[in-house]
Amino acid sequence: MGNDDKLKKLLLSAGLSLGLNIKESDVVLQRTKDPSFGDYASNIAMRFAKGLGKNSRDFALEIIEKVQDPIIVKAEVAGPGFINFFLRADAMSTVLKDVFKQGEAFGKAAPNGKKINIEYVSANPTGDLHLGHTRCAAVGDTIANILSHAGYDVTREFYVNDCGNQVEHLGISLRARYHELFGEPLVLGDDDYHGQDLIAIAQSIKDQFGDKYLVDNQESHDFFIRFGIDAELGKLKKDLADFRVCFDRFSYESDIRKSGAVEKALAELTEKGYVYQSEGATYLRTSDKLDDKDRPIVKSNGQYTYFMPDIGYHYDKMSRGYDLLIDILGADHHGYINRMKSALMMKGYSADSLEVELVQIVRVFRDGAEVKMSKRTGKAIAHRDLVEDVGVDAVRYFFVERSPSTHLDFNYNLATEQSSNNPVFYAQYAHARCCSLLHLGADIEIDETGANLGNEQETAILKHLASYPQTILDAARDRAPYRICGYVHDLAGLVHEFYAHNRVIDRDNLPLTSSRLALVKAAKIVLSNALAILGVSSPSKM
Repeated sequence: MGNDDKLKKLLLSAGLSLGLNIKESDVVLQRTKDPSFGDYASNIAMRFAKGLGKNSRDFALEIIEKVQDPIIVKAEVAGPGFINFFLRADAMSTVLKDVFKQGEAFGKAAPNGKKINIEYVSANPTGDLHLGHTRCAAVGDTIANILSHAGYDVTREFYVNDCGNQVEHLGISLRARYHELFGEPLVLGDDDYHGQDLIAIAQSIKDQFGDKYLVDNQESHDFFIRFGIDAELGKLKKDLADFRVCFDRFSYESDIRKSGAVEKALAELTEKGYVYQSEGATYLRTSDKLDDKDRPIVKSNGQYTYFMPDIGYHYDKMSRGYDLLIDILGADHHGYINRMKSALMMKGYSADSLEVELVQIVRVFRDGAEVKMSKRTGKAIAHRDLVEDVGVDAVRYFFVERSPSTHLDFNYNLATEQSSNNPVFYAQYAHARCCSLLHLGADIEIDETGANLGNEQETAILKHLASYPQTILDAARDRAPYRICGYVHDLAGLVHEFYAHNRVIDRDNLPLTSSRLALVKAAKIVLSNALAILGVSSPSKM
């Protein structure tokens, strides 16, 4: 058990014995930045004294009397009721044992038995990924990694919208390109797809099947749609895999429709009285729950709106036994949240069974000016363009460094700059520096107890390492990938500061060197672990 956990449990026990009705998550413990205020501080007395009719400073003193442990050298009250804890120097180094024992698993919580389905990207299989998809991919995948580390059983899912007008137009457009390859004039409507990528797909059809599908009938119509979907989806999968984003499951709207899930859901909602007719269309009474108005689910021509198959899909996901569904969607889906929560409530699920994280738009800036077009294609910058130009590491880090709910201005110059101004370079260089030090001291036995550590820079790193498991839990609770970025940046800064102020390898003082190499090794492990959560590599040389 780390010092953070031990102090939290001590504070919880003290609070309970003094009449507080609290749980461990109510106990806030922070690492202090100024050593004169101790190693850790808590505001527990200030938060709860009033409820007991007590003065916060007096209550803090009562808590201190109850908090006794050999690792605590001193505890004192500061300001209006902060409790500052000063720990034994050797108590700080106990985290090294946990890091070395657990290695890549350090920071991972025990399984908690909760199942979460997180759906993200779900781009229409009709063209290339754009930067909105890129940010959703980075955010969704990192949140999935964080939740997995926090003990949840996570399923990463991609929903393929392979029905509706957009895929009809894809099939029509691909058929037109196929006919063009046989010398026929190209005929494309305004709503069809004019992208050059369909020419290559049409050529592959001609290479494989010759003129087999020149006759326009239902068979060829269905063939072009399915072939086009599979080809476009194959490109999406490759681009995402190259971005280190892979999924556990691909669900298809066509399968949901074929299974009868949509009709079953509609019948059930009708039986419960949530469905009514108006002007030839069919509506769902979502305003009975959380929505601001009722929503159409069947058009006057008898076709489903996109909302009805989505209801069937979400019912299908919940039927698989998940405790929570998380959808990562673009910011333009704000109105979608309450209507889908309402539909789930009609099925008997809690409104809290669905959580939607909205991701704001991305703009790219280079040399101080916004870049809207790719030099390579002359079109809007696509996912593949940016990743090829800048690299996976920079895009993944920068795209989650800020809260998903805020607009992202991506600084191309900064992302490619090899200096401490670039947070990705800064973090990776800290890892490479650790690797270099360990290589230089490879012949020196490492003292994994860290017995000789204790100066300001060493203690700061030890405290930061000890806070890593809680950082993951906090990031999981808040669905906040940027917390991991912040942790990485701070740890990298502490490593660089430690290196600047201390002689790490001193062959005239091997006991201290052995302890410092242990600290370097532990920092390297945790840096690598945290960067892996972000989908960023940990180079050993730079």
